[in-house]
Amino acid sequence: MYMSLQKNVLGTTLRTCCTKPLTGFFRNGLCETDEEDVGSHTVCIKVTDAFLKFSKSVGNDLSTPIPQYGFMGIKDGDCWCLCLSRWKEAFDAGVAPKVKLESCHESALELVTLDMLKKYAIE
Repeated sequence: MYMSLQKNVLGTTLRTCCTKPLTGFFRNGLCETDEEDVGSHTVCIKVTDAFLKFSKSVGNDLSTPIPQYGFMGIKDGDCWCLCLSRWKEAFDAGVAPKVKLESCHESALELVTLDMLKKYAIE
């Protein structure tokens, strides 16, 4: 198991979001980020059908597999490192998925508050 040196929104060690499906900008199961991650894949969510429908309606289809890129699609119940701006967009639309606080990267707090995330916490 890979151990992250990066911190979560609670100020502790970033925990694994999901390995099945394998998620994260670096595809290591963690919502780690760096300057190359322009999408800021920092929010660990638990996927819902309502969120997938919303995401697809705004141009980000996460449920349809794209095998040539090694992406098999995600489904209701999966966990996934989501782009921070997409989570905020879903929050504003009233369809934000639940989050794993210990698996959300601390940089998420640049756009959303800890209280916003806590409202949707599953831990």
